[in-house]
Amino acid sequence: MFRRIIDRLDFTRRLGFRLGALLSVAILPLGLISLIQNFNLVAEAERGVQIALLGRTASTAAGERALLQSALGSADALGPAVLESMDRPQACSDLMRNFIERSATYVFAGFVPVDGISNCNSASGGEPLDLSRSEGFVTFMDQPGTQITAIEMGTVSGRPVVLVMQPLYRDSQMLGYIGLSLTNELLRSTHNISFGSDSARIVTFNQKGEILTSDTDAQTGIGDILPQNIELVSLLSRTETTFRARTGNGQTRLFTVVPAVPGLVYALGSWSPRTAGVGLFQISRLGAVTIPMALWLVSLAVAYFAVFRMVLRHITVLRSQMRRFAIGNRTEPPPVLTDAPTEICDVSQTFHNMARILIRDEEAMESAVAEKTVLLKEVHHRVKNNLQLIASIINMQSRVIDDPDAKRVLRSVQDRVAALATIYRNLYQAEHLDAVEAGRLICDIINQMVNASVEPGSSLRIETNIETLTLLPDQAVPLSLLTTEAFTNALKYAGTSPGEDAPWVRVDLAAIAPGMAVLEVANSIGKDAGQSQGTGLGSQLIEAFTTQLEGQATAEIEGHSFVLRLQFAIDKDSTLADTRSVVLTSAARPGAQH
Repeated sequence: MFRRIIDRLDFTRRLGFRLGALLSVAILPLGLISLIQNFNLVAEAERGVQIALLGRTASTAAGERALLQSALGSADALGPAVLESMDRPQACSDLMRNFIERSATYVFAGFVPVDGISNCNSASGGEPLDLSRSEGFVTFMDQPGTQITAIEMGTVSGRPVVLVMQPLYRDSQMLGYIGLSLTNELLRSTHNISFGSDSARIVTFNQKGEILTSDTDAQTGIGDILPQNIELVSLLSRTETTFRARTGNGQTRLFTVVPAVPGLVYALGSWSPRTAGVGLFQISRLGAVTIPMALWLVSLAVAYFAVFRMVLRHITVLRSQMRRFAIGNRTEPPPVLTDAPTEICDVSQTFHNMARILIRDEEAMESAVAEKTVLLKEVHHRVKNNLQLIASIINMQSRVIDDPDAKRVLRSVQDRVAALATIYRNLYQAEHLDAVEAGRLICDIINQMVNASVEPGSSLRIETNIETLTLLPDQAVPLSLLTTEAFTNALKYAGTSPGEDAPWVRVDLAAIAPGMAVLEVANSIGKDAGQSQGTGLGSQLIEAFTTQLEGQATAEIEGHSFVLRLQFAIDKDSTLADTRSVVLTSAARPGAQH
């Protein structure tokens, strides 16, 4: 019964179950929900702050709005009286002067006709006053209508003023405008006392984007409280009434736009983010991100711990086993990961079985290869011994023959047999049967032929410049035999060239390009001596070996030397290594080594 229950619960060892059980405790979904809710709360709070700032800006501009609306109403009220007394300049001027004295708000009041010559104003006492070149008149005539504009220097008062201009009509004919001037200081004094500090300032501007009043001082310029690279008139078309922007001094401030006199004057509040309470909401926004992020990191840590404990740990061990097995550590099959989940345990068991089979098969193959290598080396050794025996027999036979031609023929055969014996000696002495050092092999053959063919005391000079070239046996054997034939021919015909004191023979083996090599066998020729052009057995053998190497052989006379040059391709498994360069003379022989 207990065993059956255990079998039914075997699925709990599976990777999917374990990952699902641990990941189910992760609170990432709760973190996402918390993130969304926190952002919604912060957004609602920011909207509340924006509404509050709009209300504070409108409240701050309420005093200026009341003065401007009162000025517009007064201009409308003065219109009928001006129409009645327009023909009596003195009475009209008295009307304007009495209005100024009673209101104590305005510094100038007057009617300016379309020609710019005002006879009805509070300053001239009925005398004509030329306002045709004044800034206010020019502005009104460019765009006739109700306007409120700022004048840096009033024509009458000589002070910065804000001019309210209301057109005056008789029937449908515009006669001019009634203008009322308010000082800039008066309008600024109506701003809330909280403005004017570094944290909160207010600017009013008309529908043309012209600034009317601003809370600036000697230390703060107008550019320090206005949004940088944003035209004031463009704010009227924005859908957002609250926005953030950088000012001219690089400070980021919060701006609010509300209408002071609809269609004519607007108030722009410039708030420090700390004063506006935005900094608190930035902290709240940070908390809205960090708390869900912390929850997500916790869930990620739990998931990683689960994956590491149940997957990565076992995969790392299994990978290490595979790497050690791949680099040759195959003394025994790797152990099975019994504590891993079922899936990984199955993989480990499969790898264990595969490794055990490979180790067994490789041991059998290595034994077979070693046995065949020993047998093949023994064959090469016996062939070498037989060839040396044949060479010795030929040498013994040549000693009892007096005919020079017969001796020469037997000597040629003996050299060829000795060369073959040298080749087989290198074959069985080589560590790898599939690679032969052709350079060393050629050096051994040249040494052997020099010791056997060049008499002691001879002035013949032997020069070699042979690079160590490792070739496959199929290339090394014909190359060595070809060198034997060519070197024999060079020894035979070497003579003293004009201008030299001794004959010489030179053998070069080098690479001329990747995958290409060249063999050169050259000898000096005497003044009257001729060189064989390959009509004998040696030439036929050279041609046959060249064909076997799939190379190109050329024989030509260069100056006072005869050169046999063989160019052939190196098999891709062959390599070219260091250079051996030796000069052999009769004084250095017989112990010359390359």
